[in-house]
Amino acid sequence: MRTPWARLVAFAAFAVVLAATFFLGRPRAAAATPGTNVAPQAGDPALIDLDTYKNIVGKYRGKGVMVSFWATWCAPCRSEYPMIVSLAKEYEHQGLAVVGVSLDENADLEPVRRFLSENRPNFPNFRVKFGIDADAFYQGVNPEWRGAMPQTDFYGRDGHLARYFVGSKGRDAYVQAIRLILLASHN
Repeated sequence: MRTPWARLVAFAAFAVVLAATFFLGRPRAAAATPGTNVAPQAGDPALIDLDTYKNIVGKYRGKGVMVSFWATWCAPCRSEYPMIVSLAKEYEHQGLAVVGVSLDENADLEPVRRFLSENRPNFPNFRVKFGIDADAFYQGVNPEWRGAMPQTDFYGRDGHLARYFVGSKGRDAYVQAIRLILLASHN
């Protein structure tokens, strides 16, 4: 028969495991193991590494660029993504280019497809390749980024990082950042 002390220890161990499950979250995107590879389909986001990312941002030189890093397992990402789609449509004729980058694992391709189908972005989305050095990718994108999600970077028309957000922000903050990169870039 178990003593009350043994029950308390067992309950505490269970609570620690449960808390770790909720608070530690998913593995960091690029550092995660590839898992089961899902066969790519037409229209799936293309895989990118740091060099490809820099080329993508570079191809929009002359426009203000907003890059949204997201994942289907990131609740704040899912919440703000429809707003990003709306802002992309609202500001595209003023010279804003928007790019999405998913940090979902290869095994999570089906939720990515569903997410993009539901949100119907009018801008390209990509996925980070697995097996690359996650910290090097984050630092190469933005020296201040440590992998927290969501992450949104704003580049001026000159191609330089002008502002960034770590974590969820409201529409007003996004509008202010978009106007900054569009207006400041006209000088």
